[in-house]
Amino acid sequence: MDEHRRVVTDGPIPKHTQLRRILEALIESELEPDAPIPSERELMAAHHVSRMTVREAIGQLVTEGRVYRVRGKGTFVAAPRVDSMLELTSFTEEMRRRGHEPSTVVLRSVELVPPVGVRQALGLTTTQTAYRIERLRIADGVPMALENGWYVSEPAPGLLDRDLSQSLYVILSRTYGVVIDAAKQTLRSEISDAQTARILGVAVGSPLLVLDRTSTAAGRPVEHITSWYRGDRYQVHIDLARAGDAGWMSAGR
Repeated sequence: MDEHRRVVTDGPIPKHTQLRRILEALIESELEPDAPIPSERELMAAHHVSRMTVREAIGQLVTEGRVYRVRGKGTFVAAPRVDSMLELTSFTEEMRRRGHEPSTVVLRSVELVPPVGVRQALGLTTTQTAYRIERLRIADGVPMALENGWYVSEPAPGLLDRDLSQSLYVILSRTYGVVIDAAKQTLRSEISDAQTARILGVAVGSPLLVLDRTSTAAGRPVEHITSWYRGDRYQVHIDLARAGDAGWMSAGR
């Protein structure tokens, strides 16, 4: 009998762990992303386990991002997460390097006086303007992140007339000689509100990974950006070193 069809048995390994391993084998060997897994009733009958055991096994897979639930429809295989090493690079460059096809939809671009927090981050006065560029970042046709970026306008006149669906880092470097070479970034989590959920194509309340970043070029702040990444499609790897060692944690989005 195939591994993913075997009956769960009594023994030292908890039944929900056995069932989770069976489901993992099924996902890896037969099911494509977004394909449904067997229903709770089918799993109970096939593996002679209780509903509680089934729900515990599936719940662990949901937590790990291997499957996702759709209310009233069932549980489905999640697509693999995109990995990030938190390096100082553009979304476009990062996705291509990891074998994904990036694309961008520009949702808003305007020049105006930014809010106080952005002004402080960019070192602007109360009357200086900046470019606000809001974009939806996509990988392999799947919405990945919503970006709300602010860019100092003085070193990049006419930026909003450029093709903003391309890498802004490339535009800034090649057109204006503004090379982003350092950044400070924080990482936090949020749950998606209705508007963000609609844009990213997720359910309201879904987990999001939020990156706040201020980037500099030759020591001058030029970019302040907040990115909301889908928690089910994106994960971050961080290399750490003991304090005082030569290692460091790199920044990126």
